[in-house]
Amino acid sequence: MQISVYLYALIACSGLTLSALENGSDAPALLLVSFDGFRADYLNKYSLPNLEKFFSDGVLVRELTNVFTTKTFPNHYSLVTGLYAESHGMLASIMYDPVSKKHFSIQNDSDPFWWDEAIPIWVSVEENGYRAAAAMWPGTDVNIHNHTLKYTFKYNSKVSFQARLRNLTQWMTEDKSVKFAALYWEEPDWSGHRYGPDNTTEMGNALKEVDSHIGFLMDHLNKTGLWGKINVIITSDHGMTQCSPERLIELDKCISAGSYTVVDLTPVAAIIPLEDNSTVYKNLSTCHEHMKVYLKNDVPDRLHYKNNERIQPIILVADEGWTIVKHGNLPRLGDHGYDNMLPSMHPFLAAHGPAFRKGYKMSSFNSVDLYPLMCHLVGISPKANNGSFARVRCALVNEQCGELALAVGIVIGVLIILTTFTCLFKLMKNRDASSSRPFARLELDDDDADDEPLLE
Repeated sequence: MQISVYLYALIACSGLTLSALENGSDAPALLLVSFDGFRADYLNKYSLPNLEKFFSDGVLVRELTNVFTTKTFPNHYSLVTGLYAESHGMLASIMYDPVSKKHFSIQNDSDPFWWDEAIPIWVSVEENGYRAAAAMWPGTDVNIHNHTLKYTFKYNSKVSFQARLRNLTQWMTEDKSVKFAALYWEEPDWSGHRYGPDNTTEMGNALKEVDSHIGFLMDHLNKTGLWGKINVIITSDHGMTQCSPERLIELDKCISAGSYTVVDLTPVAAIIPLEDNSTVYKNLSTCHEHMKVYLKNDVPDRLHYKNNERIQPIILVADEGWTIVKHGNLPRLGDHGYDNMLPSMHPFLAAHGPAFRKGYKMSSFNSVDLYPLMCHLVGISPKANNGSFARVRCALVNEQCGELALAVGIVIGVLIILTTFTCLFKLMKNRDASSSRPFARLELDDDDADDEPLLE
């Protein structure tokens, strides 16, 4: 009997039906928006009526556990690749590669060398035959894996939020093949650095502006006919914490300035020893009680920050609110980059659209989980990643979740297995019954040959 006959019989017996999986052409477009430095608990401290309106009819994830280091470039690349920093190679905002001898900084970020260790979602979208668009999202103006977006433009902080959004919606409405779009905005990060998050007056002003942008986003999407038809995710890369001149760690006070080179400084310093590693490490280890010092291979596994050549031999991590300098004054009143377990470093996430539940709230998930969720939303297969779709599926209207879903899944799985075996048993029994008489006599006459027919 042919395999196909067995399959159709099993389907009929178990009541299963075949259905086509949703592909990208059927999936609504996705707009991803990042407000840099939007700390999760700003939601509790400030009035944000437009944002609350946005997620009241959608989903709110109160905080995301982001990746270490909690800086802009590493976390924006983690959001769109689902990878930890050690895996995608964007380790900080300032980097040095010891093999190529290349340097990376915010002012020098367009070399594909730094980005090619991962494949961001916009590349995958276009490899699947669709279009992607971007407005200032880090990396979207770079030729990654020999792929450059048609719908993008170079970073320019002077371009308004409204202009960035209008460009994206124009591309999305004029070209129906655009399945993914990403928008980046600098606030409230800029104000957080300048004034510190404890300055409620200045941060209140910055967040009022951010909330007005969200209001504009909803109104503009409604006017362009996209509101309610596309999926929209609003999130951030990291939080912010208050710093102080009284919380300085001055490296030159405890180690010779000529014994080391600094690649990146605070609050996570990347150090290249110019003398014996052990001596430099020993001197730094006793430098300050509010600074942890690690040899590269000893960085805690939970930080996922050791398995990359671009990570320097010695890593310094300041305690929350402390600032590492070689010498001198406090560079900024607010900062980020600290341990990603700190609540002050966590951003939030809100989502709205046909794929998302209405008025649904989740306590948290990992920022790397966003990537498999987005791939699911646009109907493409994700690349290998550190995220988990299982942790985020609860946010979707057509997905089951939680312990009940797991229990139901197990029961259904057991029933399918039992049904399959029952059907196979019935099919084989019917086949035996319809066999020729000599075959039956052989089975009856020789008990030791009971299994012989199965060898035909």
